[in-house]
Parts: sequence; structure tokens; C-alpha cells
Amino acid sequence: MKHLRIKKDGPIATVSIDRPNSMNALSIEVLKEFCTLQEYFREDLETRVVIFTGEGENFSAGADLKEKAQLSTKLESWRNNFGKPAIKSILEIDQITIAAVNGYCLGGAACIASACDFRIASDKSLLGYPEINLGINLNWLGLPLAVRLIGPAKAKKMVIGGENENAETLLSWGFYDEICDADSLMDQAISMANLYASKSPIAAQMIKRSVNNLVYKNDESIMHMDYDQTLLTHETQDRKEAVTAFFEKRDPSFKGD
Repeated sequence: MKHLRIKKDGPIATVSIDRPNSMNALSIEVLKEFCTLQEYFREDLETRVVIFTGEGENFSAGADLKEKAQLSTKLESWRNNFGKPAIKSILEIDQITIAAVNGYCLGGAACIASACDFRIASDKSLLGYPEINLGINLNWLGLPLAVRLIGPAKAKKMVIGGENENAETLLSWGFYDEICDADSLMDQAISMANLYASKSPIAAQMIKRSVNNLVYKNDESIMHMDYDQTLLTHETQDRKEAVTAFFEKRDPSFKGD
């Protein structure tokens, strides 16, 4: 793979988003690689736990907005929506998955973290859903995943408020399972992985699949049009103002148009 670096050490595999010069932004090509992970690990009978993290200082800044701005038509945007398939691929990985969150983890990257079975974060990390600041709704199944982790009220606070939350807050809300200092993040993630890797893989993977079916089974049927809604928001003046403000590095002024 070109943008995802996979390293295996016994029963533990680490998948690193490897675009540090762009804060590991999730380009179309990165998302396409995420879409292959479920099948990739299905053939891997040695790996029992998969850790996701980002190369360099950040997990990921989320979707690559510069690339999105270059998509010329709504049809092109719709056909290149690999975000939801990428999240589904992570959810359906048989092995236990852990997100090791370093630095910024925004938008689609927060969706990736929430799709993992467990989450550990650096005490200096910041996570948020900034989509509303860009005049669009949260998609990629991110909303139901957030609601499942932290409840509807706090999910609304994060998704409608559009602010980044620190690691201690997200630990207290139940989004994170553990936090640690930045220097020991991967060591602590591997320690967590070793615990789950020591369990019977058949039993662990069957339990994971049963829990996911109980919790997430109806999410896609409810959220099947979330990206269609995003395309509708692209037609608004608020969306145009948000994109302009983003590239001009200023706060947007929304009018409700």
C-alpha cells in the first residue's frame, strides 16, 4: 500500500496513515486503501489485534479538503465517496481493533477512531467533528458511532458545536478507554493489544461480531442518505462561505442561505 504502512509483530499489526506532510489527510487514495483492509486481514490468520495510528505528530486532519475542492461535479463527488465504505471496512475487520490517537484527530479521522473496538489517546491529543464549520453535516456513519460511544447529548454538543475536545474530557465521556503521555502512546497501545491478543481469537472475534451486530445493525439503513445530504449542503451559500473562509484562514459568517 502507498499511503497506509502496515507493520506486523507477532499477533499485532499496526496500520499507520503515512502522509505526515499533509497532517495525514484522508485523500481518496488513502480511503480506497482503507476499503481493502477488511479483506486484507480476513486472509491473515496470525494477526489478532490491529492498531491504527498516524505517522508523525497527528493521527489525521480528516478529509483532504484541497482534493475535494478539485472534484468538478456532484456525480464525481458522489462516486468518489469512499468514506463510508472505509468505515465499514474497519468495523468489519475480524480482529480486535485499537485506535492510538496522537495529535489532531478530526472529522473523518474521528470516525475511524470511533469505528475501532477500543481507543487510547495521547494526553495532548485533540479530537473533533469540524464539518459544521464547513457548512456540511457529519457523514461516513460518524453520527451513530459517536452517539453509541458518548450518548446523544454529548454527540450533539460535539457535532453541532464543532469544537475540538481534549483527551481528559473524552476519557470522562467514555469516548476513550485510556489516555497516556504522548511519548508512551504506542507502548501503551501495544500493551492493550497484548491483553486482547492473549485471548482465544475465535471467541474474541465471535463476541466482537455479535456485539457489532447488536449495536450497529440498523445504522446504515437509518443513515443511508447521509452523504446525499452532504451533497445538498454543497449547494448552500453557507457552504460556499465556509470553504472560502477556510482557505482565507478566517471565521465564516453564516447567513442561513
